[in-house]
Amino acid sequence: MTDDVTTVPETPEEALPADFETAMQALEALVESMENDRLTLDESLRQYKRGVALARRCQEHLAEAERQVKVLQEGRLVERDFTPDEDGA
Repeated sequence: MTDDVTTVPETPEEALPADFETAMQALEALVESMENDRLTLDESLRQYKRGVALARRCQEHLAEAERQVKVLQEGRLVERDFTPDEDGA
């Protein structure tokens, strides 16, 4: 087996990327591989499990970022309309 980002470890949590961007890139590469490669059932299941683990890692990063933003805003969350003005500003 090669050491590229589509390599599936024996356990889904093994060697998960530590940062969001790397985890997202690995997930995208895995999905592309699953769409384009002819895999055995066992290989497909291993890659699916790896994809679930990567997706969870990404969700954890996003949840942590959201928590940090809320803390920084100190409870001053205000709903804002981000629709551009008529002049495009």
